[in-house]
Amino acid sequence: MDETSAEWDDLHLFLAVAREGGLSPAARATGRSAATLGRRMLALERAMGRELFVRHDRGYALTADARQLLDDLTEVEARIVRLTGPPADAGRRLVKVSAGSWTTLALLDSLDEISGTPADVRLRFISTETTLDIARREVVIGIRNRRPTGDALAGRSVSRVEFAPYARPDAPQRWIRVLADTPSARWLGKMIGNDAVCEVSSPRNSLDLALAGKGIALLPTFIGDARTSLRRSGATIPELAHDRWIVTHQDDRHLPEVRRTIDRMCQVLQRQPR
Repeated sequence: MDETSAEWDDLHLFLAVAREGGLSPAARATGRSAATLGRRMLALERAMGRELFVRHDRGYALTADARQLLDDLTEVEARIVRLTGPPADAGRRLVKVSAGSWTTLALLDSLDEISGTPADVRLRFISTETTLDIARREVVIGIRNRRPTGDALAGRSVSRVEFAPYARPDAPQRWIRVLADTPSARWLGKMIGNDAVCEVSSPRNSLDLALAGKGIALLPTFIGDARTSLRRSGATIPELAHDRWIVTHQDDRHLPEVRRTIDRMCQVLQRQPR
């Protein structure tokens, strides 16, 4: 069948007449008058060059061509609904969160608590050591190591972060160095230079190596203390201590899904060991 010369509005009205079985019930379903529907069905038949209805006192019966058209349009209609309708999880709004490697790891350990039970938000974590632009909506929530600046941003101080060296008791007394642009990586680089048992580009890999007993890793205490196989091999580093802030846009902070996510992340981060 060639429906390309038929108006889409007429095809939509055809579905109503075909499904309702006549002009009067289709008029109630569409809000169009029976006379208008009758004229549009005639126009559709002329445009397609074939009869679609057998008209009688009890209503409109479909011809074989009309039944095929009904099947074809029903399939098209279902595809349009799938393409344009809300997703199955439309009730769960997407919240994008950026944080450094360590905070992301800690938050993922409490994913069920943050997303809700049952889940009422969709969380997308972006683990990065760089600062993404909340004002430009690169993310909705950012975990930062300093108070936010700029009129568009709102922040909440949630916890204090400290760093200390960690290793397994049987590990060699050699440092694992992280080659990254972070305060802790820069501090360790100044302290040990190139004298490291291993160098890695990802902070998380230093934890993996420490857990494997390969050397000493400089870790946040909320990460190191939570690993029972690791022990502190030195004191905390005062110059690396900082407050941790949850930052969002002023216009977004009162959105229900954002507010719930921030409140839950605050509970998770505030109870972590220091």
